[in-house]
Amino acid sequence: MTKQWLAQRAFSFDASGIRKVFDLGAKLKNPINLSIGQPDFDIPDAAKDAACKAIREGKNGYSPTQGIAPLLTRLQNDVDQQYGHEDRKIFITSGTSGALALLLLAILDHGDEVIMFDPYFVMYEALTKMCGGTPVLIDTYPNFEFDVQKIADAVTPKTKAILFNSPANPTGAVAAAKVAEDVAKLAAEKNVLLVSDEIYDMFCYETFTSPAQFNPQTVVMGGFSKSYGMPGWRVGFIHGPSEIIEQLLKFQQYTFVCAPQPGQWASLTALDCDMSKEIAHYKRKSEMLYDGLKDLYEVTKPGGAFYMFPKAPWGTASEFVHSAITDYSMLIIPGNVFSKRDTHFRISYAASDETIERGVEAFRKLAKKQVKN
Repeated sequence: MTKQWLAQRAFSFDASGIRKVFDLGAKLKNPINLSIGQPDFDIPDAAKDAACKAIREGKNGYSPTQGIAPLLTRLQNDVDQQYGHEDRKIFITSGTSGALALLLLAILDHGDEVIMFDPYFVMYEALTKMCGGTPVLIDTYPNFEFDVQKIADAVTPKTKAILFNSPANPTGAVAAAKVAEDVAKLAAEKNVLLVSDEIYDMFCYETFTSPAQFNPQTVVMGGFSKSYGMPGWRVGFIHGPSEIIEQLLKFQQYTFVCAPQPGQWASLTALDCDMSKEIAHYKRKSEMLYDGLKDLYEVTKPGGAFYMFPKAPWGTASEFVHSAITDYSMLIIPGNVFSKRDTHFRISYAASDETIERGVEAFRKLAKKQVKN
């Protein structure tokens, strides 16, 4: 009976497959957990102290919709220095996902198309549909490279935006500087909004290049969840042309209201914390995992983020992941959560060395298991 009250958008996408794996993992004893897309290091102590201080000083109410003034000023100065654009404004959002939700709500009319790359972060397709848009997927297999000609061919009169993610989730792919430049120029030429999700910019083991450097109309999203180990604090940001940002602020007023204020004070302090040690650890973890799998798996070495996206050596990815979970208590995510293909699976190496070592051992047994059969 209750189904009749639900809107059609509620049935346009499924619940996150990642959450299903999380729920399954809660039932396992000492699992090899390589599924969680969040850092395994904790927020810096100085940032914790800043949040506690804010709480004790009574900074627990709403902040201004655009964010607390000290954090807003600091980030605006950083953006001005990095890009030098005359018309680039920033405000604080409830996480990077919150920033994307606000943006799609503000720019999409029913039937507008959003170009994204397959594999893609799970929220891209779901949020686009939720906001009445139509996802247009560009296949990047087998090496997960961004093909500018494919993007150009996908643009139609209905194309509203290109959703660009580098370093990428779930593949760890990083766009070369020339690719970022070409995509930026293509968006300007086609009069399409370019949206750059840069939440993993600090986790880049190659040179990171933002396409906003080449196209001042680009909207950029980022945040503190990954870089500073604080995903539960829900603090992100978005910047772009002031006309767009002003409209997003209006949508924030009627949805999230503001980002959590104590988390904003923690984020302000986090900006002065040196995270180079943590970033170096993730580069090493990436190499440790890649070296352990490359002779038995078809796998592209990631250039950033903390994910790897190998091809299942036998069966479908769903079948392979089911065996990993049931036979080895190893939690990984089937690729069809992020893709129209069921061929690959995502590993998160945001885990301890011990967990990665256990994972490599299990992966090698899994690959050889089918060979023996």
